[in-house]
Amino acid sequence: MLLWEALGSALLGLALSATAARVLARRLPSVRVVLVSGVLGAMFGAYLTHFALGPGHNTLTATFLGGLLVSAVVLSLLLRTGSGPRRPSRRPPFSLPSRG
Repeated sequence: MLLWEALGSALLGLALSATAARVLARRLPSVRVVLVSGVLGAMFGAYLTHFALGPGHNTLTATFLGGLLVSAVVLSLLLRTGSGPRRPSRRPPFSLPSRG
């Protein structure tokens, strides 16, 4: 059962990271980093969920869901800000108060 959980969560993490790399290509680092992070995040999430549920309560669906959620969190940490047109700030730059 543990082998199916590991393989299934790795495949779900790979699918999620490949989708993210395709859709958000401009805001993510290299594809290799995204794919590895997605798979490792999903496998860690599956392990964490398996450990948290304890013996006798391990369901495949819950383990996959936990792996998918942790993988999504890991991938969200890789996102950079968009490189679209930015408006200039109207705030004045930081300056010290003058005495006089």
